[in-house]
Amino acid sequence: MFSLEAPGGTDVAIAGSFNDWTQVAMTKGQDGLWRITIQLARGTYEYRFQVDTVWRQDPSNPRGRTNDVGGYDSICDVL
Repeated sequence: MFSLEAPGGTDVAIAGSFNDWTQVAMTKGQDGLWRITIQLARGTYEYRFQVDTVWRQDPSNPRGRTNDVGGYDSICDVL
């Protein structure tokens, strides 16, 4: 499960190496968190969130690396 706190966001999505960087809409819960559950095979993946057309890294994940377009991707491992 991926989640993001973006209380002012109206359109929140995730994209990553797990889906060829195709944006997938997230759902806002009653607690204000945006969430999505994605089934992933074992491996290491890069991902980013998009909030109202602005890309951002995962603030709750300290792992990441610079990407090819001058941004910063978050990294997750599936064991």
